[in-house]
Parts: sequence; structure tokens; C-alpha cells
Amino acid sequence: MPQADCVFCERLRSGDLVAESPLAAAFPDAFPLSPGHVLIVPRRHEPDFWALRETEKAALWELVTPVKHHIESRLSPHGYNVGVNIGEAAGQTVGHAHLHVIPRYRGDVPDPRGGIRWILPDRARYWKAP
Repeated sequence: MPQADCVFCERLRSGDLVAESPLAAAFPDAFPLSPGHVLIVPRRHEPDFWALRETEKAALWELVTPVKHHIESRLSPHGYNVGVNIGEAAGQTVGHAHLHVIPRYRGDVPDPRGGIRWILPDRARYWKAP
């Protein structure tokens, strides 16, 4: 059930979708980390990813490939980060479960090794320096 004061529920109602299914939909991130950044959300308003029904979780993941095709029909990324922030301590700022599909491009950061490990910068570099 959509929630009136939820920005993602509003985005679902707006119809600016890049992929969709009966249980989930995807739309461009309003504050993209890189060109093509897309969010995949359940149609039912639920803040906690872990509280989603198994069918809803599966529906989110099933849209990743169609979202990838959407991005690649417009852009030419060299890689992707796909992830979920669950809870305030993990950086979730919108109280509606969502999955990020973030295209990555050569040179977008000086050294991409470690990927999402840079969430905790002091622990990111686990390899020996060249």
C-alpha cells in the first residue's frame, strides 16, 4: 500500500519508470551517483528490506537485468555496483526499501579496487600497495 508522504511511493505514482513488474518498479535516482543510476523499489511501502515478502525481494532482483539493459541502451558503463542500504546506520535515508543499480565508468574514481568496501574508508584497502 503506498504511503502519502513517501517520495518513492510518489515516484511510483508518477509513472517515470524504466522497468516494472506487478511487485516492483525501477526509476532514475533523483540524486544519481553516476549517469544512469537507477533505484528498484517494491510497490508496497515497506521501509525495511528484511521485512519484505520473499516474492517482493525476488521481484526486486528480477528487475536488475532489465534495468541493466535500459542503462546500456543509453550509456556505455564499464561496470556496476548493486547494493542495498538497510537501516539508518547503513546510510538508508528514504524509508522505503530500495536497491541501487549504479553504473561505473573507467576513471570515475582514481582507484576503484575495493568497490563498496569504501563505505568504511579505513578498512577498504585490504590489498598490498603496488
